[in-house]
Amino acid sequence: MSMFGGIDTSASALTAERLRMDVISNNLANANTTRTLEGGAYHRRYVVFQPREYDEQKGFGFFMAHALRGKNRKSRDRGNGVRAVRIEEDRRQGPLVYDPGHPDANAEGYVERPNVNAVAEMVDLITASRAYEANVTAINAAKAMTNQALEIGR
Repeated sequence: MSMFGGIDTSASALTAERLRMDVISNNLANANTTRTLEGGAYHRRYVVFQPREYDEQKGFGFFMAHALRGKNRKSRDRGNGVRAVRIEEDRRQGPLVYDPGHPDANAEGYVERPNVNAVAEMVDLITASRAYEANVTAINAAKAMTNQALEIGR
């Protein structure tokens, strides 16, 4: 792995977790939205992650990549980070509440509420926040190790 591989891996996770926190915040902000531009109640959204692909040009460097081509092929597939692939919509129906006076009520007087569970979203937000903090700590550790390695030559 290159000298900055650990920082790069954690930086990709920081970007992904920031997007996840943004999506969760949007879900919480729309927890009471019964009418959207698409029509109907708001449906919660979530981020789909995927491991980043190994890129020989950007990966561990030209010489290291060629050295790993042989029997240690799996070792170059690890530790490359994560990326957000897409944001998907949870299409499950939200709870129906009887409120015949509501402007979004159907013919029977029921209003579909958003399928956002505030408690579950807060748990997800705390999890994303902790993952973000862990990656910041990993970047700081990698920076400290790099600085110590540079001090060896002095």
